[in-house]
Amino acid sequence: MNAPSEITSCLEDIRQGRSEAFDRLVGLVYDDLRRMARRHLSDPRSPRVLSPTTLVHEAYLKLADQTRLDYQDRDHFLAACSVVMRNLVIDFARARRAKKRGGDRVRVTLDTESIRIEEQVEGLLALDRALTALAELDPRLARVVECRYFGGLTESETGRALGISERTVRRDWVKSKAVLLEMLSPEGGGE
Repeated sequence: MNAPSEITSCLEDIRQGRSEAFDRLVGLVYDDLRRMARRHLSDPRSPRVLSPTTLVHEAYLKLADQTRLDYQDRDHFLAACSVVMRNLVIDFARARRAKKRGGDRVRVTLDTESIRIEEQVEGLLALDRALTALAELDPRLARVVECRYFGGLTESETGRALGISERTVRRDWVKSKAVLLEMLSPEGGGE
């Protein structure tokens, strides 16, 4: 991890409108972003055609356009990156599903690998729907899931990013997993 003062300095420069500071900040936390991207893509439902490097670079492009954001600290910035990465993975899965019935696909013989990838995409989209429903019930629970599961942040980092205690993060994490499990179960309306 880089010295907090370097990251804090970059964040202050970003707030003051210095565009080169964002590139410096990304360089300082690049290893964290790759770890986070690997975490996003480690879910068995994640599309297998994205690489962690591609996901980090796509997130960089999305975040670079959002200069109006005010990152409070490293954890807050990483939490924002996690949300962007999650959205990119979901968008990619939706695009794959949209092409599922034809489009620009070349017709080939059916194989089990193609079926497995499509099942992963459907599972990822089901998780996204459940997380969206969770956000409607309790936005903080959804943010804890984004930070812990998708972002790979620790309880402490999640607490700092969301401005809540570690104990609250632990309680919210347990509660959100139970609610998501119920939503994703066949009895709860999930697939």
